[in-house]
Amino acid sequence: MPRLPTLLSIALIALAGCSAQETPRKAEPVQAQAGYTDLGGLRVHYNLLPTLAMNDAVARSYGVQRQADRALLVVALRQLRDGDELPGDGTVLASATDLSGKRQQVALRAVRTGDYTDLIGELDAHARDQLRIDLQVSSANGAGNVRFQRNF
Repeated sequence: MPRLPTLLSIALIALAGCSAQETPRKAEPVQAQAGYTDLGGLRVHYNLLPTLAMNDAVARSYGVQRQADRALLVVALRQLRDGDELPGDGTVLASATDLSGKRQQVALRAVRTGDYTDLIGELDAHARDQLRIDLQVSSANGAGNVRFQRNF
C-alpha cells in the first residue's frame, strides 16, 4: 500500500495539468492562396480574400471598401499562347455557398490592371465561414466550371 499515495499524487498532478486552460489568443486571418485552372487555351486565375487583408492602396484601385465580414473574389482570364499568358476575355458567372447551404450570387465587374482586365465581386464572408465558390466560365478560348473553397 505504500505505492498508493505516490500513485494518487501522480494522478492529481496529471489532472491538474489537464484542467489548466490556455489563454485565448486572437485569431489571425490566413491569407487565401491564389489558384488557377486551365480550360483549353484559357487560364482562369482566381482568389478569394477578406477585404481587410488588402492594403488601402489596392482597395482604392479596385474601388472596394475594406470591411469586416466582406470578401473580394478576383477572377482573371488569360489566353494561353506559346507558353505565355495574354489578355483574355469571356463571361464568368459566380456564386458562393457556405456550409449551411446559403447561396449568394456574386456580381462581377471589370477592373483594368495595366494591359489586363480582371473581374471582381464582393460577397459576405464571416469569421469561421467556409465558402465554396463556383465559376461558370465561357470564352472563345475555353469554357467550363471552376470550383474552389476558402476558409475564413
